Amino acid sequence: MAIGWKLHGDGRTPAPGEVVGPDERLSWGRTAGIGAQHVVAMFGATFVFPVVMGLDPNLAILMSGIATIIFLLVSAGKVPSYLGSSASFVGAVASIRAAGGGTAQVTGAILVAGAVLAVVGVVIHVLGARVIHRIFPPVVTGAVVMLIGFNLAPVVADVYWPQDQWVALATLAVVVLCAVVLRGFWSRIAVLIGLVFGFLLSWILDRTAGRITAPDGTGTVTSHFRVNLSGVKGADWFGLPHLHAPDFKTSAILVALPPVIALIAENTGHVKAVAAMTGADLDPYLGRAIAADGATTVLATAVGGAPTTTYAENIGVMAATRIYSTAAYYVAAIVAILVGLCPKFGALVAATPGGVLGGITVVLYGMIGLLGAKIWIENRVDFGDPVNLVPVAAGLILAIGDVTLKITGDFPLQGIALGTVAVLLGYHVLNAVQRTPRDTGAGVIAPGERDVVPDAPERRPDLGGDAR
Repeated sequence: MAIGWKLHGDGRTPAPGEVVGPDERLSWGRTAGIGAQHVVAMFGATFVFPVVMGLDPNLAILMSGIATIIFLLVSAGKVPSYLGSSASFVGAVASIRAAGGGTAQVTGAILVAGAVLAVVGVVIHVLGARVIHRIFPPVVTGAVVMLIGFNLAPVVADVYWPQDQWVALATLAVVVLCAVVLRGFWSRIAVLIGLVFGFLLSWILDRTAGRITAPDGTGTVTSHFRVNLSGVKGADWFGLPHLHAPDFKTSAILVALPPVIALIAENTGHVKAVAAMTGADLDPYLGRAIAADGATTVLATAVGGAPTTTYAENIGVMAATRIYSTAAYYVAAIVAILVGLCPKFGALVAATPGGVLGGITVVLYGMIGLLGAKIWIENRVDFGDPVNLVPVAAGLILAIGDVTLKITGDFPLQGIALGTVAVLLGYHVLNAVQRTPRDTGAGVIAPGERDVVPDAPERRPDLGGDAR
């Protein structure tokens, strides 16, 4: 059952070396305390990402709580995890908005992507976890994650940074210092600390240096205060966030589909991490977890909210406390729902100055991109193999350069979408037509003698692309 826990020991602090399992709990007071830690851990990113995407942070917080409860029920309480706002769609949303798409088209495109993710989860549940590794080997998933992050660089340079370059630089410095100098939990909320610092700095500058003449969020140069709290004053303390229906446009949907690959890899990594910590075999629940993530993304975007995903921040809390009780996640979800019902909080978050977002997004977007490199390193992807090297090289440039391929007047492939297609199809097509043993000398970049022994067995493993 997903709900119902047995008391661990006497309900107090676990003995050294012991862990509190997903189906166990401590006393309700201590469980509430652990739940509060999970709220704080997920809070920063869960409202920062909607702000960056131009979505309602209040609604994102509310739907994250609802999504977490649904996820725990669907996974039968076997995969303790919190579902916060996903960063995987940030690049797609930036592209959609740059092409003139509105918020309804953004949520409509993500809704379709969520439905695809849910279907993939069902397929994985039926066919087994190995199907992921065959279709999306590490070289492909790493490339897609990397191009999603690095495609966002122009958003920082053209949209956020020019709004207040000095506040952006100061915020960036604080985030970097907090992430490196602080330890444990505090380093995990470096982005949140940077956001609060930047917000306060902007408020102080408004009262000491006065107005700033710079572009606003639309790119229009005006003389304005950095912090505008008029929306906060008019917001209610209690009420539903602003809901709206999605709108569906083919070009926007195509841009939003590539992040599905990143979400598959992300969810798989999180389930594997939880399995390693708890010592349980969670492969039978991998499909459920991915399907639940897709379904909750559909639910959230259907009412105008942000996409959801499992959160590494909360997995970090579990690793630190060795308490994997799903009861704590239910507590966190309920708290998030209550916070989401406070419009005044959402209005305060929405008032975050553009310069502050400029400093934060430099780190966030870069980290998203480097997660792709992390996937390559952990899976020992061999770029001496041209089948790995060439599609990735081409796909990254197509995505980062935001290249457009016009199939028809109403059917363009651009940026992230085009780069993903190049990597995915390029890898599988080249893998199918390659008949000779792999070159281990990176001959495409530095031509030289091949060190493949004639008639030697092929080096590349069945799952594709990673060297042994």
